[in-house]
Amino acid sequence: MTKILLVDDEKMITGPLVHALQQKGYAVLVAHNGRDGLHLALTENPDVVVLDILMPEMDGWEVCKTLRQKSTVPILMLTALGDEVDRILGLELGADDYLTKPFSTRELIARLRALLRRVELDQQQSQANDLLTVGSIRMELNTRRVYKGSEELQLRHKEFEMLVLLLSRPGEVITRAEFFDKVWGTDWLGDTRTLDVHMRWLREKIEVNPSKPHLLQTVRGSGYRFAATDGTTP
Repeated sequence: MTKILLVDDEKMITGPLVHALQQKGYAVLVAHNGRDGLHLALTENPDVVVLDILMPEMDGWEVCKTLRQKSTVPILMLTALGDEVDRILGLELGADDYLTKPFSTRELIARLRALLRRVELDQQQSQANDLLTVGSIRMELNTRRVYKGSEELQLRHKEFEMLVLLLSRPGEVITRAEFFDKVWGTDWLGDTRTLDVHMRWLREKIEVNPSKPHLLQTVRGSGYRFAATDGTTP
């Protein structure tokens, strides 16, 4: 049974959510402060963590940062209505998606299902015994390991999926719409700027000079492409 961890100090929110999620067949764990939430996330191995920001003992930022250092579990952060700083910071710290308050139970469940589908697809792909190599970048899809020359790179789930898409079609423009379709899922409802945030992270790990990318090229008005050869210019 799929296990969801809710970390939110507002019992008026967690109570109805627990009932709704259980009605959909999910097992639900609840923590009402950040410290307990982090403990449950690390010991109970949930499939998804729903994480509020403002909580006692340890806020959502610290929980997200600490959890991401130790786990790749998908994290859906709950943010204040219209607060762009919250959304961007959550993505910077490693959250996979966000949902602004107030939100409907139906939308939350849709977001959770989208995250779970991506994890399932990631697992299926990781079982394929394939190798992608373009220039100095090598990806082992079966083990989900990535190398630049002899250096192994540590990529997040979505960074890995983005790079698979780019390396599978070197020199070809991958549109923003296709990134969201293939990496985030067709029912993605979040901020489209999350793609740019993830691309910046990817460049920081792959490019010699991330501020002047040579391999991960921006195609204005369209999307991104991976240079077909080391000599390709943006």
